[in-house]
Amino acid sequence: MTPAAPVASSAASELPQLEAALGSALEAALPELIALRRHLHAHPELSGNEHQTAALVAGELRGLGWLVQEGVGRTGVLAELGPELDGAGRLAPLVALRVDMDALPVEERTGVAFASRHQGLMHACGHDIHTTVGLGVARLLAPLADQLTARVRLLFQPAEETAQGAAWMLADGAMDGVEALFGVHVFPSLPVGTVGVRSGSLTAAAGELEVEVLGEGGHGARPHQSTDAIWIAARVVSGLQEAISRRLDALHPVVVSFGRIEGGKAFNVIADHVRLLGTVRCLDLEVHAQLPGWIEDTVKALCEGHGGEARVRYRCISPPVHNDPALTALVAEAAVEVLGRSNVRWLEQPSLGAEDFAELQRDTPGTMFRLGVAGPQGCTPLHSNSFEPDEGCLAVGIQVLSLSLLRWMQARRAQA
Repeated sequence: MTPAAPVASSAASELPQLEAALGSALEAALPELIALRRHLHAHPELSGNEHQTAALVAGELRGLGWLVQEGVGRTGVLAELGPELDGAGRLAPLVALRVDMDALPVEERTGVAFASRHQGLMHACGHDIHTTVGLGVARLLAPLADQLTARVRLLFQPAEETAQGAAWMLADGAMDGVEALFGVHVFPSLPVGTVGVRSGSLTAAAGELEVEVLGEGGHGARPHQSTDAIWIAARVVSGLQEAISRRLDALHPVVVSFGRIEGGKAFNVIADHVRLLGTVRCLDLEVHAQLPGWIEDTVKALCEGHGGEARVRYRCISPPVHNDPALTALVAEAAVEVLGRSNVRWLEQPSLGAEDFAELQRDTPGTMFRLGVAGPQGCTPLHSNSFEPDEGCLAVGIQVLSLSLLRWMQARRAQA
């Protein structure tokens, strides 16, 4: 596979007419793109059920002249534009952009006119923004199809929130032949009109943790005659946090968060079974590899020390996103051209959040940047029921990604 292309040494673009066309084309398309985004926001769909979203995306792309495949990765959409062969008769280089489409089981509380019409569902992670950015890039590049020097592949991915969609698309060949991959994610900590870039580690490795605590039921008035699984489960939740702070190296942070607890049958009956579900995050791959065994040993010791038993199951969700240095520098320079140097922020720290974009990077260099979405009043965190990104971010994301793809083509052509 051809390695990631370096940034061209000359600041002068070989594609001046194409780049100049981006701004005017975006200005004309932006009203319709905002309307599309609001429609997507009002009609969220959960992971693996993005049927209407995928149909809308596929229809838009076909109308623009892209070659479209549906059902890639179950409910994913794949589209291509550009030459099959280069000037020498060889297969043209292939570059990809990935955006995700799914929503979350969150009851919206934003109060906006285009709020979710589906009770209990919301685009609380900005994937409606991501999808619209992908469609915006498709609109800007479509009129330039005959002038492109490489093929562009767009991956509209399902099920990012459950960390399954990238693997589904990968299994269906969505990354076959791809030489470089670009991605974007909204970032409430940055103001609209800015982007964040980081070379190397961007997100953490993530795992799913399930713990079953087994005790012995009894009368609520006589707990000494039983083994209280709820009490033991409480000790597991707090004891695991204490063990992390005292048994693991603080220079390699580990986060364990339990998001669900199930147990008990009646208010006056000691529970004999409790189920805990949580997530584990870690930046260091060696530490992450040791965590399943360490967590199991720690949890079993806590349970046995209080008279109970434990069953522990651990599933690796996603490896960390690692941004290719050359591709990251390319995005940064494209962003500087669009926004000015002061609005391109180099992020000092990675995030303990997870992204299955990393699955698509296993055999392909890639980079993902952060898109500022905070308006004048700020922005609540991702996954909040009041998450409301500033729509001014759409133009920024579309321009930066479109220019990055063109600049990659320029660098790839110079490398050939």
